[in-house]
Amino acid sequence: MIHLLVFLSVLCIAASGCPTIITRAQWGGKNPTCRSRLSTPVPNVVIHHTEGAFCNSRATCSAQVRNIQSYHMKTRDWCDIGYNFLIGEDGQVYEGRGWTTLGGHAKAYSPISSGISFIGSFTSRQPNNAALNAAKNLIACGVSRRFIKSNYVLKGHRNVMSTSCPGNSLYRVIQGWPHFKA
Repeated sequence: MIHLLVFLSVLCIAASGCPTIITRAQWGGKNPTCRSRLSTPVPNVVIHHTEGAFCNSRATCSAQVRNIQSYHMKTRDWCDIGYNFLIGEDGQVYEGRGWTTLGGHAKAYSPISSGISFIGSFTSRQPNNAALNAAKNLIACGVSRRFIKSNYVLKGHRNVMSTSCPGNSLYRVIQGWPHFKA
């Protein structure tokens, strides 16, 4: 039965071209205090990790995304969660600022990229296959819906700012993905 469900899930992604995205309302997001339009299609995708705890169920991932939003808004004094999307090890995509709202994830690169963050710390381990596949499907979706340019450049956060993000293990993985350029 589980194999059938996985097959049907993959079939649905292939048919629609896009993964299911858990909306802000579904994960319990707060309303942003500001919003600026992101000019799409963007020429870049920037991969991050959130540091901290990982998650592997919709309940734990939703809680983590709420925690991240709270940290960004209360501690960092941002107007919303910084990322456009977040990826959990439950294989789900969680809406941050979405496709058309300017992110706050990479200073100078935020206006020219979509910021995708894996939930957890990936310095000494890589995300599971469900999470990695969800991110690849999300990028393909962005290209097919013209939110991301077809000739986009994929970068790790460390390629655009002085940081160790997205962690050494995840960074090694994305270096093998199409469109990667340090």
